[in-house]
Amino acid sequence: MSYATTNPYTGEVLQTFTDATDSEVIQAIEDANTAFLSWRKTSFAERAKIMQNAADLLRKDVAGYAKLLTLEMGKLTPEAEAEVELSAAIFEYYANNAEKLLAPDKLEVADSAEGEAVIVHDPLGVLLAVEPWNFPYYQVARIIAPQLSAGNAMLLKHAGIVPQSSAACEKLMLDAGLPKGVFQNLYAKHSQTELIINHPLVRGVALTGSEGAGSVIASTAGKALKKSTLELGGADAFVVLADADLEKTVNWAVFGRHWNGGQVCVSSKRMIIADEIYDKFLELYTEGVANLKAGDPFDSETTLAPLSSQSAADDLKLKIREAAEMGATATEVGPQVPSQGAFVQPTILTNISEKSPARNWEFFGPVSMIFRAKDEEDAIRIANDSPFGLGGSVFTSDPRHGAEVAKKISTGMVFVNHPTMVKADLPFGGIRHSGYGRELLGLGIKEFVNHKLIDVVDIDAPF
Repeated sequence: MSYATTNPYTGEVLQTFTDATDSEVIQAIEDANTAFLSWRKTSFAERAKIMQNAADLLRKDVAGYAKLLTLEMGKLTPEAEAEVELSAAIFEYYANNAEKLLAPDKLEVADSAEGEAVIVHDPLGVLLAVEPWNFPYYQVARIIAPQLSAGNAMLLKHAGIVPQSSAACEKLMLDAGLPKGVFQNLYAKHSQTELIINHPLVRGVALTGSEGAGSVIASTAGKALKKSTLELGGADAFVVLADADLEKTVNWAVFGRHWNGGQVCVSSKRMIIADEIYDKFLELYTEGVANLKAGDPFDSETTLAPLSSQSAADDLKLKIREAAEMGATATEVGPQVPSQGAFVQPTILTNISEKSPARNWEFFGPVSMIFRAKDEEDAIRIANDSPFGLGGSVFTSDPRHGAEVAKKISTGMVFVNHPTMVKADLPFGGIRHSGYGRELLGLGIKEFVNHKLIDVVDIDAPF
């Protein structure tokens, strides 16, 4: 079976789920399309009420929803509760803003005597969302809140290790009042993704996942001439200029790299430090990482979570060894992590040569790459020397200058004096190997709508 809940701390398989058959997948698509034909006719006010209901239900049982995240992928309880609140905030954002974000755009025509032209934003139909395990609710809310608010119907293929979380998403929306069929959780196999995308009733696909998955999804959607958006990996640069407040910057660096067990696309994976402060930064950063406490993610004293699965931990350990074999210095930091659980010893990689392939890898876990920059120009060069282009940070005591440096960093998002943030009212997305398209705000809600021109022209107007 592809779907199972396995506690990453104990290794215990708690529950398994049966994969969907091809006939069940096709029936779900047909049901979604039938539901869409009615849902698209609902008013924004009706949709907003359901989005607000979903937000209220999440906030009513934060602990219950959070528990599933910790159980299935090992997220620390405070971080799990924060994810529930973030998801609620996204639903609430679209409850309050979807109608004005999708209001018709009146165009200024050269000759007003020729009539009036407007662009209206119509829903496309049934969409597929393929989502990862690291933020089981947030990733789903980030796509379904805007697209359901736009009038689309959604099918969810979630990661195999979070089946209870994905089922909770479907139940949440039904409890919020969403008509049956408008949003469905499918325990679909990887091999059925192509079947879904190629089905004539499916109009588009949104993926959050790996580069490899993105390549497959984009190729399949492209051959079917269907819209796709991809939110893929990242190796965010954490640029520290010589005038940065070192103590506060180091605190943010430790957090920015290790929250969610380091399993975040926008975590601070590549730390690029000005030469003048490199040695002191490395000293303080090593001390900060060493203070992290690995343990049971349900324990309030734990500050370093296990990875999502033992296989993820094994894969990361292999990448560390390979990086060291290529010449990098791999330094393990802090007390020995527990033998129980999918833990990886926090590791700092330094002396990574310009020619090392590891320089361009995404280490998904508690592994930090630290680079010494000769000067500001060199720091910007190193920041842009990556196949990824998701987020990034610049730390400096001069925020205005930090913003100027941020403009020179080639990513979808750059923050000054803060690690890359995820919020309900900020757009999310990247470039190059980090994908294409945007989620959240008006950018996200308009990804899967038909921007249709309606031009009312006087019958006597010239051609």
